[in-house]
Amino acid sequence: MLRIALDTAGDIPSDWVNEYDVNMIPINIHFGEQTFYQGVDLDNEGFYKLVDETGVIPKTSQPTPQQFVDFYRQIAEPGDSILSIHVTSKLSGTYASAEIAARDLEGEYNVFPVDSAAGSAAQGFMAKEARQMERAGSPIEAILDRLKSISKYIEVILTLDTLDYARMSGRVGTMQAAMASLLNVKPIVMLSDGFLEMSDKVRTRSKSLEQVINLIKDRIGDGLANVAVVHARDPKAGEALMKKVRNVLNCNSLILTELSIGIAANLGPGTVGIVAYPIEQE
Repeated sequence: MLRIALDTAGDIPSDWVNEYDVNMIPINIHFGEQTFYQGVDLDNEGFYKLVDETGVIPKTSQPTPQQFVDFYRQIAEPGDSILSIHVTSKLSGTYASAEIAARDLEGEYNVFPVDSAAGSAAQGFMAKEARQMERAGSPIEAILDRLKSISKYIEVILTLDTLDYARMSGRVGTMQAAMASLLNVKPIVMLSDGFLEMSDKVRTRSKSLEQVINLIKDRIGDGLANVAVVHARDPKAGEALMKKVRNVLNCNSLILTELSIGIAANLGPGTVGIVAYPIEQE
């Protein structure tokens, strides 16, 4: 039996969780002395309300190896295989925790940790493809090869609406040194080799959304692609971006998802962007 697991830095439509039998391990969210677990005792709107009420942006941390051990034992039976897909190891220790747990459980479960080299909807797409391949009879080796290929070609391009969260989080590489001079612009953030880097800056929201589409188009081209529009507490912007995406990209699958707390805590509400990869890869 193949179990599929994601951490909650991954964004996946709620109906996919059931349709593709995906298990979610929550990241830890720290508000002062309180610790919450995303999707268990704190949802996205609850998170934003806490920030609004307290004026404090929480810290997030990866599940510990012991949390992974407990989680794997909860979702699987001895002898099962577990495909565990996680947010880029360049920005989080989640993948490392999964690796430690996999070694601790060797002989009890066959755990295959996967570094998505990305996050957000990239993980959701990986979980979907993995389950589809498993149901079609593909061996785990072929599934792992496919996920590695997706991670190589995935594109993540976002635009931020506020710089407060990014300034405090320290998760956006080159943004820090330039922050003081960027307070009146909308930065474009791209995933590069597993890191978030500022690639451009524009003066208005509309121009930033246009630039996100142009950048994705340049990288994806005209081939068939799986595409997700992602947003943080801004569904209207997400829906507007989806309409434009339909006219520009050749979408095999197009979904709209809300950015997880783990990502929103670092980039802030109003963040919107595109996660995409070509179906056929060289």
